[in-house]
Amino acid sequence: MYHDQAQFDLRCEWGLPGLRALIVDVDVVVIVDVLSFSTAVDIALSRGASVYPYRWKDDSASQFALAKGALLAGARMGSAGFSLSPASLRTLPTGSALVLPSPNGGILSLSTGSVPAFAACLRNAPQVAKRAALRGTRIAVIPAGERWPDDSIRPCVEDLVGAGAVLAALPGTRSPEAKMTVAAFLAFRLRLLEMLSGCASGRELIEAGYPQDVELAAEYAVSSVAPLLVEGRFVNELDRPSGRVAR
Repeated sequence: MYHDQAQFDLRCEWGLPGLRALIVDVDVVVIVDVLSFSTAVDIALSRGASVYPYRWKDDSASQFALAKGALLAGARMGSAGFSLSPASLRTLPTGSALVLPSPNGGILSLSTGSVPAFAACLRNAPQVAKRAALRGTRIAVIPAGERWPDDSIRPCVEDLVGAGAVLAALPGTRSPEAKMTVAAFLAFRLRLLEMLSGCASGRELIEAGYPQDVELAAEYAVSSVAPLLVEGRFVNELDRPSGRVAR
């Protein structure tokens, strides 16, 4: 079965199975989880903080945060402090570290091994594309998708469009899968807020009382942050010493 897209520079597949299929032969990976992991990472790093992605939303997260001397993002629903809600992170203290549990973007980020990994959203897609292209020509963009009740992956329009926003800004030959995401991005480019507000994930957040999260996620190319995973923590690559490549 051919699923590696190796004849193309720019590749795209969904979720953890897609990451595992493509990561064996790429120079860099870009994780896209627009609502809301990647957007939360962007907001946090824009505040001058750093983010530890974490796989599980359980008691082990607080123990991990304590060991790292980091703040812990709690559950979005009913949380009065920092959470996976990007809006809640707009007051994150400069220089702080945040543990961000996420069963989608977090697990993907921590499954990239030694391959350089970025987290991208609509806010920082052009900047991430620019920095990723400096690390090689073979680039895999992985939209995280959502989850059905049986835990199977649900491809979602917000991550399809987010992946397309990254791929549209990258040079190189595109696989058909990559071309599909670019076409979706271009179709919604001038009405991103409408798209995010109308999709299933966006409506869920709005009805739960988080319209600002959708508004923040819909802002395109407003961020200069390039979140790079370094030793298990996302930092802004632009703040790192020039020329240093993290693995």
